[in-house]
Amino acid sequence: MIESSVPLQYFDREFRVDAVKILPGQYHAAREGAITTVLGSCVSTCLWDPVERIGGMNHFMLPGDQASPGSPWAASARFGVYAMELVINDMIRLGADRRRLVAKVFGGAQLLQGFDRLDVGAKNSEFVLEFLRVEGIRVLAQDLLDVCPRKVHFFVDTGKVQVKRLALTPGEAVERRERDYLRRLDGKRSGDIEIFSPPR
Repeated sequence: MIESSVPLQYFDREFRVDAVKILPGQYHAAREGAITTVLGSCVSTCLWDPVERIGGMNHFMLPGDQASPGSPWAASARFGVYAMELVINDMIRLGADRRRLVAKVFGGAQLLQGFDRLDVGAKNSEFVLEFLRVEGIRVLAQDLLDVCPRKVHFFVDTGKVQVKRLALTPGEAVERRERDYLRRLDGKRSGDIEIFSPPR
């Protein structure tokens, strides 16, 4: 099952550009405009074909291919391996060449107290860098790990990425969203990761 939710399209008044906002489990590819997201322990990869000026971004919550076959999470863009292939395939459909792709990667913070043993951010970061290495996609920039959420703007026509580090206060939307996201997976095995709800 592939994610069915459609990213939000809006006009970014700050940068005066048409933009698409993606949430966990979403991805988008385009020839123009901006793609934006807010990251906690999730990772986003901004991929760009500098010849055709086609860009794509994903936003995944868990690394690798970790849903058991037949589960509702199988082949989901919430998992890194699918999120990478889905956005690359969309870019190729728009005319990008996989051999020319370059990448910038962001996120992987450790935000959730009580999930210390389950450092999703570190696992996501490790996964994406290994995936890009194996695929021969050069990483031009990265801002990974740490303990702060990030707001990412990817300008597709130029390949430029602007990252703003955000102060996190308890109960903020990005933390609530990630905690709820993990809770929906509660009790499911995800490869070598066991999802659990931390004590309040």
